[in-house]
Amino acid sequence: MLAFVQPVLAQALPAGVSKVQSVEGITEYRLANGLQLLLIPDDAKPTTTVNMTYRVGSRHENYGETGMAHLLEHLLFKGTPKTRNALGEFTKRGLNANGSTWFDRTNYFASFASNDENLKWYLDWQADAMVNSFIARKDLDTEMTVVRNEMEMGENSPERILFEKTLATMYQWHNYGKNTIGARADVENVDIPRLQAFYRQYYQPDNATLIVAGKFDASKVLGWVQQSFGKLKKPTRKLPTQYTLDPVQDGERSVTLRRVGGVPLLMAAYHVPAAAHPDFAAIEVLNQSLGDTPSGRLHKRLTAKQLAAGTYAFSQGLADPGFAIFGAQLAPGLDVDKARNELLATVESIAKEPITEEELKRAQGQWLKAWEQAFTNPETVGVSLSESVAQGDWRLFFLLRDRVRDLKLADVQRVAVERLRLSNRTLGTYLPVDAPARAPAPVRPDVAAELKSFKPQAAAAAVQAFDATPANIDRLTQRFDIGGLKVAVLPKGARGGAVTALLTLRFGDEKTLFGQGEVPEFVAAMLDKGTATLSRQQIQDKLDALKTEMRIGGGGGVVTVSLTSRRDTLPEAIALVGDVLRNPSFPPEVLDEQRRAALADIEQQRKEPEALADNAVSRAMNPYPRGDVRYTSSFDEMVADINAVTVDQLKAFHKRFYSVARSEFGAAGDLDVAAVRSALEKALGGWTGGEPYTRVPRPLAPVKPQRLQLPAPDKQNATLLVRQSVPLYDLDPDYPALSMANYLLGTGGQSRLWKRIREDEGLSYDVRTGILWNSHEPHSMLQGSAIFAPQNLAKVEAAFREELTRAQKDGFTAKELAEGKRGLLAFRRLSRAQDRNLAAALATNLDLNRTFEVSARVDEALGKLTLEQVNAALRKYVKPDSFVTAVSGDFKP
Repeated sequence: MLAFVQPVLAQALPAGVSKVQSVEGITEYRLANGLQLLLIPDDAKPTTTVNMTYRVGSRHENYGETGMAHLLEHLLFKGTPKTRNALGEFTKRGLNANGSTWFDRTNYFASFASNDENLKWYLDWQADAMVNSFIARKDLDTEMTVVRNEMEMGENSPERILFEKTLATMYQWHNYGKNTIGARADVENVDIPRLQAFYRQYYQPDNATLIVAGKFDASKVLGWVQQSFGKLKKPTRKLPTQYTLDPVQDGERSVTLRRVGGVPLLMAAYHVPAAAHPDFAAIEVLNQSLGDTPSGRLHKRLTAKQLAAGTYAFSQGLADPGFAIFGAQLAPGLDVDKARNELLATVESIAKEPITEEELKRAQGQWLKAWEQAFTNPETVGVSLSESVAQGDWRLFFLLRDRVRDLKLADVQRVAVERLRLSNRTLGTYLPVDAPARAPAPVRPDVAAELKSFKPQAAAAAVQAFDATPANIDRLTQRFDIGGLKVAVLPKGARGGAVTALLTLRFGDEKTLFGQGEVPEFVAAMLDKGTATLSRQQIQDKLDALKTEMRIGGGGGVVTVSLTSRRDTLPEAIALVGDVLRNPSFPPEVLDEQRRAALADIEQQRKEPEALADNAVSRAMNPYPRGDVRYTSSFDEMVADINAVTVDQLKAFHKRFYSVARSEFGAAGDLDVAAVRSALEKALGGWTGGEPYTRVPRPLAPVKPQRLQLPAPDKQNATLLVRQSVPLYDLDPDYPALSMANYLLGTGGQSRLWKRIREDEGLSYDVRTGILWNSHEPHSMLQGSAIFAPQNLAKVEAAFREELTRAQKDGFTAKELAEGKRGLLAFRRLSRAQDRNLAAALATNLDLNRTFEVSARVDEALGKLTLEQVNAALRKYVKPDSFVTAVSGDFKP
């Protein structure tokens, strides 16, 4: 089993800091004021992640206080007397930072390229924000519309609202039945003194856990934490005891939601034990056995039998007894009653159809693989541990792993029979029964007692540090060719032997790809659904055994295969990739399943403001005829093309086009170069043929400026989308200047649009601009977007235009440029520290015949930019009068 690298060595601790324990490479400390500190050092990737978890969430809110925990999450970013605009500071420093609120906790996290200055600053900010945040009426007034917009964004989603209504019906007394974002009346009428009291009660060092993961100097961090947090007083107040538990449910419950748009959805929810309870491990395994695709019982009995477009299962590990949900999404025209009956019969039939040993082993393998993959990433682990902290103790993260690993079939069967029963279900209609048959009474586990039997595993050895500079990346990268396959691999240390790879196949041209409709997409989607020698299930089982995630996507003349694997299993994973690429079987029943899922997705998009706007703008800017690989189809045309796909077409397309005659493979991580080369030669070597590849050009074409207004009835969140062609590509001398202008205009917490529309006026939860850069020809795409309440349409459009006009007229300031350079360069360094990004960049560079020297030149150019260059680029290339604009929402007359 994997473990964290580089344990914190014995050292003289700062005064007021005491070491508590070390478990599998994680060391716990306590400050005299009660702050819990977890250090997880890992030099394998040059990034640092800091997570602050407060043990307060919607569970802790009283009557009239719903949404307070979430409001505090928003208001904490509004500043302190020392730091007025936290989000802006994050952007300036290149911190990928945010916060989140859930039932049992609120957390604030930031990831950044390892840097002592940024780390110390962020620790200081966390300590300052803990006790000195304004929580002021003026900030609440401007943020209120942002919070409402977040509510409205959720209101647009039938799945989210059905989830909310199901939990509200499921829980009679416990706050898990209340949406974390809160009741609108509570949020809009919140009393500031009451909110400030809530803040002072829960935002204190003895109610918080600070987690630092990744590359850092542990002795420095201990000193900085003591300097920043140690001066905070230990609270004298006593936190209220949370004792509410729902009684055992004594009969099935139901709720029905009716709204415009979307497709039918079903959710069957059951009360389950708290995360610390020994039986929760069985719930996790049952989720896999019932909800997995394609091995799960729900998939086999609903999706495969055309009763549903897709099925799923999940549970929520919480401090108090939580819930498991088993669901299905239907395609248009499917029978809801038949799907509901089969869903409930499948979930509640385990007493008569017990879980098998094969199902248990498969589910354990899948769950443990996912756990290990999360454990290899310091940016994931630091945040994941906050859930365990909220559940009662951070060591539950490991205890649950051990419990899943050691599960016995008898216990899984017992828990399924006890919990997945009619009287414990929320979905259907009430029916009387002759005698009560109830689930076990809920209990709150004694976490300390549960942990007595836990035996930590040894921490793994340290991994060599990696310097993610362009020059070092190029120095370490090894390149070679295998026929038409170009290969670039970057061997480097990674925790757990992790490695990421990307394979890209290219074929065809604008003539040979003409008129193929949805066939290329369906070929790519079905490659891993069965081969001449392996079934769909066998492919998935093999991936689980190899501890590998494989994702395949494609369309037109490109197909990509991404792998997340391990040093010792990557060669076998490559062999499997060769099999699925070269020998797909295209089972007819899977094609029907894929078709239903695609049609269901389109039916969803037809009523979603974001999808409507994107499709309309794309079509308005598209000069190509139907059948051209560059053409943007309407929703009706998509449906027609999907319905037209046949198995014979899939087989013919694959035979005609697929090969590695023009392909690239990039990989980064703990890999054996010789073994990878040998595996690629065996799996893909000699695979020639296919239609010759010529890149389909996308030259700049004239576009008529226009404004489109698209109705989206019954949607409480609206979308603004603007798009404009730009006559540049990413090697143009003006590329750095326009990239910086875009960053200052609409990217991050310091951008003009963000500060005006989100921060100052509180009109949008998310507003931004971005550029989709072309790497081949001078035709890139500038895009801007915002989401908002429909009644704020005029204000959002006006503010968007006014800020753009002001930036072009007055220009950016020297201060903005200095902060922009610092932030943008930091984000670029952070991106190069991610193995997934490195693998993709290596493959892309092979296609473009580039190295990371290009990235270095861009960094240098960004650092030397003058204010005149940036302002000139904005004025030269951003043309508001050329925008194609779409707004979509439920705009009342």
